[in-house]
Amino acid sequence: QVQLVESGGGLVQPGGSLTLSCTVSGFGADPHSVGWFRQAPGKEREGVACLTSIDGSPDYTDSVKGRFTLSRDNTQNTVSLQMNSLTPEDTAVYYCAADPLLLRPCVPVYYDSWGQGIQVTVSS
Repeated sequence: QVQLVESGGGLVQPGGSLTLSCTVSGFGADPHSVGWFRQAPGKEREGVACLTSIDGSPDYTDSVKGRFTLSRDNTQNTVSLQMNSLTPEDTAVYYCAADPLLLRPCVPVYYDSWGQGIQVTVSS
C-alpha cells in the first residue's frame, strides 16, 4: 500500500522560504513518478513540480520556475520542495502525489496516490 506523508508547511512572510518534505512508502525499489501539487481557495488543483523519470530533471510550472526546487532522496524515500521568494499567490494547500508509471504529466488526474495535504500561507 502506497502512503505519502507531507511535512514542513506553515506561515511565512512574503519573500521568505519554506521547505516541504514528503515521505513516500509502498513502492519498494520500483521507479515511479512523484510530484508536488497545490490547491488555492476557489481554484483547481494544479501541478507545481514533478519528477517522472529515473535520470531526468524535474518539470516546473512557469509560475515557480527559478524559485522552487524539487529534489528526491532515494535513500530516505523522501521528496522535498524548496520554496524561495514566496509570494501571497503561493498560498495554498500543497499535496505530494505519486504514480507507479513513469513519464506522467504533471497533472493531478494522472497520479494515483496522494498525501493528506499541508497548508502553506504567505502573508505579512
